[in-house]
Amino acid sequence: MPDYKSVTVTKGRGGWGGPLTITPTDERPLIYSVTGGGIHPVAQRIADLTGGEAFDGFSSSAKFEKIAVAVIDCGGTARVGVYPMKKVLTVDVHATSPSGPLAMFITEELFVSGVKPEDVQEA
Repeated sequence: MPDYKSVTVTKGRGGWGGPLTITPTDERPLIYSVTGGGIHPVAQRIADLTGGEAFDGFSSSAKFEKIAVAVIDCGGTARVGVYPMKKVLTVDVHATSPSGPLAMFITEELFVSGVKPEDVQEA
Protein backbone atom coordinates (compact mmCIF):
# COMPACT_ATOMS: atom_id res chain seq x y z
CA MET A 1 0.00 0.00 0.00
CA PRO A 2 1.49 3.36 -1.01
CA ASP A 3 2.36 5.85 1.70
CA TYR A 4 0.82 9.05 0.37
CA LYS A 5 2.00 12.50 1.39
CA SER A 6 0.30 15.89 1.09
CA VAL A 7 1.26 18.93 -0.95
CA THR A 8 0.04 22.50 -0.84
CA VAL A 9 -0.59 24.17 -4.20
CA THR A 10 -0.71 27.96 -4.19
CA LYS A 11 -1.80 30.30 -6.96
CA GLY A 12 0.92 31.55 -9.25
CA ARG A 13 1.46 35.03 -10.63
CA GLY A 14 -1.87 36.44 -11.78
CA GLY A 15 -3.61 33.28 -10.59
CA TRP A 16 -6.75 32.80 -8.53
CA GLY A 17 -8.05 30.50 -5.82
CA GLY A 18 -6.58 28.03 -3.41
CA PRO A 19 -4.40 27.21 -1.72
CA LEU A 20 -5.28 23.55 -2.15
CA THR A 21 -3.98 20.70 -0.06
CA ILE A 22 -3.76 17.57 -2.17
CA THR A 23 -3.43 14.11 -0.63
CA PRO A 24 -3.97 11.07 -2.85
CA THR A 25 -5.68 8.03 -1.29
CA ASP A 26 -6.07 4.41 -2.30
CA GLU A 27 -9.55 5.37 -3.56
CA ARG A 28 -8.27 8.51 -5.35
CA PRO A 29 -4.67 7.83 -6.44
CA LEU A 30 -4.65 9.68 -9.77
CA ILE A 31 -2.85 12.93 -10.51
CA TYR A 32 -4.88 13.52 -13.65
CA SER A 33 -3.06 15.55 -16.31
CA VAL A 34 -5.40 16.93 -19.00
CA THR A 35 -2.98 19.19 -20.85
CA GLY A 36 -2.86 18.05 -24.45
CA GLY A 37 -0.99 14.79 -24.08
CA GLY A 38 1.75 13.66 -21.76
CA ILE A 39 2.22 14.49 -18.10
CA HIS A 40 2.52 18.22 -17.40
CA PRO A 41 5.49 19.21 -15.15
CA VAL A 42 3.05 20.47 -12.48
CA ALA A 43 1.24 17.10 -12.45
CA GLN A 44 4.56 15.25 -12.35
CA ARG A 45 5.74 17.32 -9.38
CA ILE A 46 2.50 16.65 -7.47
CA ALA A 47 2.86 12.92 -8.22
CA ASP A 48 6.55 12.88 -7.22
CA LEU A 49 5.91 14.65 -3.90
CA THR A 50 2.72 12.80 -2.92
CA GLY A 51 3.32 9.29 -4.21
CA GLY A 52 0.19 9.61 -6.37
CA GLU A 53 -0.03 8.12 -9.85
CA ALA A 54 0.61 10.55 -12.72
CA PHE A 55 -2.08 9.81 -15.31
CA ASP A 56 -2.42 11.18 -18.86
CA GLY A 57 -6.09 12.10 -18.94
CA PHE A 58 -5.79 13.39 -22.49
CA SER A 59 -5.04 10.04 -24.12
CA SER A 60 -7.08 7.91 -21.72
CA SER A 61 -9.82 8.49 -19.19
CA ALA A 62 -10.65 7.56 -15.63
CA LYS A 63 -13.70 7.91 -13.39
CA PHE A 64 -14.00 11.21 -11.51
CA GLU A 65 -14.08 9.19 -8.27
CA LYS A 66 -10.47 8.01 -8.89
CA ILE A 67 -8.97 11.50 -9.35
CA ALA A 68 -7.08 13.13 -6.45
CA VAL A 69 -6.48 16.27 -8.53
CA ALA A 70 -6.97 17.34 -12.14
CA VAL A 71 -4.17 19.44 -13.69
CA ILE A 72 -5.55 21.36 -16.68
CA ASP A 73 -4.32 23.96 -19.16
CA CYS A 74 -7.57 25.71 -19.93
CA GLY A 75 -7.56 29.45 -20.47
CA GLY A 76 -11.20 29.39 -21.49
CA THR A 77 -14.46 28.30 -19.93
CA ALA A 78 -15.00 24.61 -20.73
CA ARG A 79 -12.67 22.25 -18.84
CA VAL A 80 -12.04 24.95 -16.25
CA GLY A 81 -15.43 24.18 -14.63
CA VAL A 82 -15.96 20.49 -15.38
CA TYR A 83 -13.77 19.10 -12.62
CA PRO A 84 -14.86 21.56 -9.89
CA MET A 85 -18.48 20.76 -10.83
CA LYS A 86 -17.67 17.11 -10.02
CA LYS A 87 -16.00 18.22 -6.73
CA VAL A 88 -12.54 17.29 -8.06
CA LEU A 89 -9.66 19.51 -6.91
CA THR A 90 -8.44 21.39 -9.99
CA VAL A 91 -5.08 23.01 -10.75
CA ASP A 92 -4.96 25.21 -13.87
CA VAL A 93 -1.54 26.07 -15.25
CA HIS A 94 -3.10 29.17 -16.86
CA ALA A 95 -3.93 32.22 -14.75
CA THR A 96 -7.70 31.97 -15.08
CA SER A 97 -10.48 33.02 -12.75
CA PRO A 98 -14.08 31.81 -12.55
CA SER A 99 -15.99 32.51 -15.74
CA GLY A 100 -18.34 30.87 -18.18
CA PRO A 101 -21.39 28.68 -17.64
CA LEU A 102 -19.78 26.64 -14.84
CA ALA A 103 -18.33 29.61 -12.89
CA MET A 104 -20.59 28.91 -9.89
CA PHE A 105 -18.72 25.64 -9.28
CA ILE A 106 -15.24 27.21 -9.41
CA THR A 107 -14.47 27.98 -5.77
CA GLU A 108 -11.27 28.73 -3.88
CA GLU A 109 -11.69 25.40 -2.05
CA LEU A 110 -11.66 23.41 -5.32
CA PHE A 111 -9.62 25.47 -7.78
CA VAL A 112 -6.27 27.22 -8.08
CA SER A 113 -4.70 28.76 -11.20
CA GLY A 114 -1.51 30.21 -12.62
CA VAL A 115 0.37 27.27 -11.10
CA LYS A 116 3.99 26.50 -11.94
CA PRO A 117 5.99 23.53 -10.54
CA GLU A 118 7.54 25.79 -7.88
CA ASP A 119 4.02 26.60 -6.55
CA VAL A 120 3.73 22.96 -5.40
CA GLN A 121 5.31 22.40 -1.96
CA GLU A 122 5.30 19.62 0.60
CA ALA A 123 2.54 20.27 3.13
